[in-house]
Amino acid sequence: MKKIYVIGAGVEGQEGFSRRALELVMQADILFGRPKQLALFPDFSGEKVDIDQNFSDVVNRLKATHCISVVLASGDPLFFGIGRQLLRNFSEDELEFVPNVSSVQYAFAKLGIPWDDAVFLSCKGHASEDVVDRIVASDKVAVLTDAQNTPASLAREMMHRGREGYAAYLCENLGTGEERIVRTDIRGLLEEPAAPLNVLVLVKQYEAFAEASRPVLGIADDAFSAIKKQITREEVRAVTLAKLRLCHDMVLWDIGAGSGSVSIEADHLMPNGKVFAIEQNEQYQEYIRQNLRKFESRHVTVVEGEAPGCLELLPDPDRVFIGGSGGSLWDILEVVDQRLGVGGRVVVNAITLDTLAATSEFLENAGYQVEVTSVNIARTRPSTDYKMFEAFHPVFILVADKE
Repeated sequence: MKKIYVIGAGVEGQEGFSRRALELVMQADILFGRPKQLALFPDFSGEKVDIDQNFSDVVNRLKATHCISVVLASGDPLFFGIGRQLLRNFSEDELEFVPNVSSVQYAFAKLGIPWDDAVFLSCKGHASEDVVDRIVASDKVAVLTDAQNTPASLAREMMHRGREGYAAYLCENLGTGEERIVRTDIRGLLEEPAAPLNVLVLVKQYEAFAEASRPVLGIADDAFSAIKKQITREEVRAVTLAKLRLCHDMVLWDIGAGSGSVSIEADHLMPNGKVFAIEQNEQYQEYIRQNLRKFESRHVTVVEGEAPGCLELLPDPDRVFIGGSGGSLWDILEVVDQRLGVGGRVVVNAITLDTLAATSEFLENAGYQVEVTSVNIARTRPSTDYKMFEAFHPVFILVADKE
């Protein structure tokens, strides 16, 4: 069986190749690579093929030839490189990979920062919002940026989310005469022009984040910015989240989000999910944003508008929580029923019997399996001389499964 040798070119030019890599190149009949990589071998006597052309043509040529073929790649071919594309077109037995030092390894070495605990991201083919979602979920990140997702644009999105507590290292043109490493912060990236070839390293500075902001299940009520009567109480919130039965990659609609307390705790129960906090009140919207910044929420999107009208452009939900309906309960339930898939679940917190009865009637008539839990909470008053309980209004938690 013929072999295609995929050899990584390091950041130091030809002197960075191993002896085996150089021997394979010298034995090759055809050398594939980008112009900069092909230029590393000016004395190569065989045919050179530029892989910046149509990649399908390159694949066809590799399949058709019976000569010894070498494909030059950048750094490690299997690290955001051409290796993945080749594996889609050839079997593992047809390919042999000879890795080199990647730009990311080189960057961490120059910085003197361990990289075994880092997360590695490539911006290619991704929206900046998705890239920043991954960044803010991590303590140490190396990002391969592109023309659209520049270091400045990523910094702008992080500042918009209130996530400035990172040390930033902009590493440009590594291994060349134009090599430059800039040590700055998120705000400093806005003023720093970046070369097209760069690696952006971000390291979270823990002192920039208050210990109290670290998310846990059952965050104290007074930790949220909110109108006190418009927040789902800590104990009720815990039961509500348990009833939602969230999984890591679900889509949750939080309708009538109020302070965003349910969305924020749900976000940390769904590391790969998406949460949409839907709120029509402008004052509450500002509270949600303050809380999202404080608790470092990653995958929560604030939807400004009145349900059900604003639900039209959202992805279909796996779970729906209704904490407030703004007088449009029946209309909201109709849209939820249309969009929720089989196996989905709706959880509604009701304070009044009227809301409970109306919700039960609609969902039972629609064929849902309905269960209601009454939650009665009383807390002691710590500031009084005698330990007395202060009771809160009972909350009816209705759970409905779409069968």
